[in-house]
Amino acid sequence: MDNRNGFSDSNEISNNSSTCCMAAANTETRSSSEPLNPDISALRILSKNLETIFESSDFDFFADSKIVVSTGREIPVHRCILSGRSAFFKNVFVGKERGDKFEVKELVRDYDVGFDSLVSVLAYLYSGKVKPLPKGVCVCVDDGCSHVACRPAVDFMVEVLYVSFTFQVSELVALYQRHLLDILDKVAADDVLVVLFIADMCGKACEKLLERCIEIIVKSDVDIITLDKALSQHIIKQIMDLRVELSLERPENGSFQDKHIKRIHRALDSDDVELVRMLLKEAHTNLDDAHALHYAVAYCDAKTTTELLDLGLADVNHRNSRGYTVLHVAAMRKDPKIIVSLLTKGARPSDLTLDGRKALQISKRITRAADYYTPSEEGKSSPKDRLCIEILEQAERRDPLLGEASLSLAMAGDDLRMKLLYLENRVGLAKLLFPMEAKVVMDIAHVDGTSEFTLDGGIKTKNMASAQRTTVDLNEAPFRIQEEHLIRMKALSRTVELGKRFFPRCSEVLNKIMDADDFTQLACVGNDTPEERLLKRRRYMELQEVLSKAFNEDKEEFDRSAISSSSSSKSVGLVRPPAGKTY
Repeated sequence: MDNRNGFSDSNEISNNSSTCCMAAANTETRSSSEPLNPDISALRILSKNLETIFESSDFDFFADSKIVVSTGREIPVHRCILSGRSAFFKNVFVGKERGDKFEVKELVRDYDVGFDSLVSVLAYLYSGKVKPLPKGVCVCVDDGCSHVACRPAVDFMVEVLYVSFTFQVSELVALYQRHLLDILDKVAADDVLVVLFIADMCGKACEKLLERCIEIIVKSDVDIITLDKALSQHIIKQIMDLRVELSLERPENGSFQDKHIKRIHRALDSDDVELVRMLLKEAHTNLDDAHALHYAVAYCDAKTTTELLDLGLADVNHRNSRGYTVLHVAAMRKDPKIIVSLLTKGARPSDLTLDGRKALQISKRITRAADYYTPSEEGKSSPKDRLCIEILEQAERRDPLLGEASLSLAMAGDDLRMKLLYLENRVGLAKLLFPMEAKVVMDIAHVDGTSEFTLDGGIKTKNMASAQRTTVDLNEAPFRIQEEHLIRMKALSRTVELGKRFFPRCSEVLNKIMDADDFTQLACVGNDTPEERLLKRRRYMELQEVLSKAFNEDKEEFDRSAISSSSSSKSVGLVRPPAGKTY
């Protein structure tokens, strides 16, 4: 097992084991020349055979039940084997039918457990051996990280610990508690809260881990609001009482936070920005003193955060008591829309935390390499973690003037009809090819839906939420620009500009398509005859087929280059068209 992650040899656990399978695993450390007890040898063979079954490609065929994780991925299992290894599963499977499916959130009491963590525990139940860590699961994206105590490593160990506790696998509980204790001094305070939460749920089984986590948090700078959102009340009381006892906190600071600030936070919890505005008129405090923007970014939805930003009453680069700017908190939250909103309002990506980290490094340290380097499928949403890193990387390396969106828009000149038609098509195409990226910039630009160009000469609204907007035929003659057209054009232009700023590779793909002569001709319907429209429809379908092929080729090429390059110089998942390729 990889020692970089704080794990010793997989047979370490056998020292405390009394089970048959662990006795078998213990023989792995013996010299090959040392004679084996026949019973131990038989158990060793049994362990290897069960391990082979678990890893077999025919595993699904022989299994009689399935466990389903939150992503919908299914893990086939054998009820007989698991019932024999764990009293927990013996109780779960009693009275259930062959082929039943079991939701993991129901098995582990609604705690979100990942696929890899669950498989690691199940593999141990089959073979009695601790498997090597899955590639990329305990490794973050930051090349400068040792990957001993970064968030992916902590998350994996915590999840395995909790699953082992739930499935009543005491040997794994002891092992992973020991691993966490070994690295706890290197874990960031916010991540220690995650460990503390699980240690509290495991109770006496993780008593040492619980005590050590509380000791660390008591001496940390973690504030009462963060504690209140992350931990149970009885643990918070222990922490605050110890801080008072050690003269690290005055009693009134922990128990009686400013009432006006609390009212502002409660209003944000209710997504009521108008109430926040009314509270500010009382002049007891302001948004910066209340750290209201930090609070909204950390705990409220993106819409509430955007509305609070739009008030224009908060300093987007203000620091809270822990030295975090709002962008630092947004990087921890991992919401690309919030990050883009802050950057467009002037948030500085170069600002450092008190320990010298920028928002980009924070984002990299909490993102699993396995998620970051997973290739995107055409038309599928990109992972939010990856988008956050790409947005912050782009924000750090730019700021040229945005200018016009592309050649086609610039060439349109004063033809407002063509400009609007171009923008509708471009944003609609972006939504088709890059759904997550398009949603981020459309939300920021307040574009509630897209309209698509139809070859029979009309505009068809695709979003029912935008039904109140008048459907306009941009190909009608003569075309009369109206105020609603100008408003729409401004919003669409803003969408394209944001896309170019934060998702440049997506924009390059769209530029290639939109600037092609064939596409420009397709957009100009005019007084075409039915035969000409039919020819254009056929050509449109041909372009779609070429585009799909090019998209897949580009994605494969980009994914290959991304694996061999450093994460600081490459952003994975968005497609860069190869030089000379046409669509």
